[in-house]
Amino acid sequence: MSVLIGLLIAVGSLIGGFAAMGGHVAVLWQPWELVIILGTAIGTYIVANPMKTVADTGTAVMEAMRNATPTQAHYFEVLGILYALMRELRNKGRAEIEQHIETPHESTLFASYPSVLADPILTTFICDYFRLIIVGKAQAHEVEALLDEEIDSHLKDSLKPYFALGTVSEALPALGIVAAVLGVIKAMGAIDQSPALLGGFIGAALVGTFAGIFFSYAVIGPISLKIKATREKQARVYIVVKQTLLAFINGAAPQVALEYGRKVIAAAERPSIDEVEDKTISGGSQRTPANDRAQKEAA
Repeated sequence: MSVLIGLLIAVGSLIGGFAAMGGHVAVLWQPWELVIILGTAIGTYIVANPMKTVADTGTAVMEAMRNATPTQAHYFEVLGILYALMRELRNKGRAEIEQHIETPHESTLFASYPSVLADPILTTFICDYFRLIIVGKAQAHEVEALLDEEIDSHLKDSLKPYFALGTVSEALPALGIVAAVLGVIKAMGAIDQSPALLGGFIGAALVGTFAGIFFSYAVIGPISLKIKATREKQARVYIVVKQTLLAFINGAAPQVALEYGRKVIAAAERPSIDEVEDKTISGGSQRTPANDRAQKEAA
């Protein structure tokens, strides 16, 4: 929503200011200049990037528009499933936890944390590292190096739309000049026409330069930065998992390990120690889908 509000303010200020200066707003509407600029930008974007990145760009833009970053409730669920798995491993051993990590979509533990289960990449990430833990041979520093490498790889993949759109943003002013040059060529072809007609052609050509700069610095550039901020916040969940698991591997009790994970949550979303205990340890330790339904019916 903030992206749409910002764009409306930018466009409104631009058009309103131009009209207030005495400019004719209709002159700015040059659809074929936009076709040249935006069509060329889209075509070169497809040429320069794999189709997976092109498709992910649409997803990334929608996430930026919706500000789809992890909420405090999502962090509660992440900490909750980590605590549940650590508790099962410590109290019941390897055999009990294997059934949960091998088939998480059939697990009663994972079923209590739907936002985690709805993210297949995060679910796989958690299950893979618990699988390493129950093998019992990996050293903490080895697991940490592997976690860092995988998180870094995941972040780089998720930021590909940001880098790709950044390149387009840098190219748009030049594409605007291309459109303007084509407009000037058209005007030169009508050099024998009336000054009024010739002036209209030149004005239309200059709109191309304006449009390229505007779309670069007021639309594509800001959206790409919003994508970067959104995807980096989404990756923070993996840092929470990393710090929690490393503390557990190094011998911390599940309750203490959660505190390591809680501390790396951004301050704006970070819950208090008491909230974590209430949501994930005291209340979350006995959570099941049946209990959740019973509590809702009682309420």
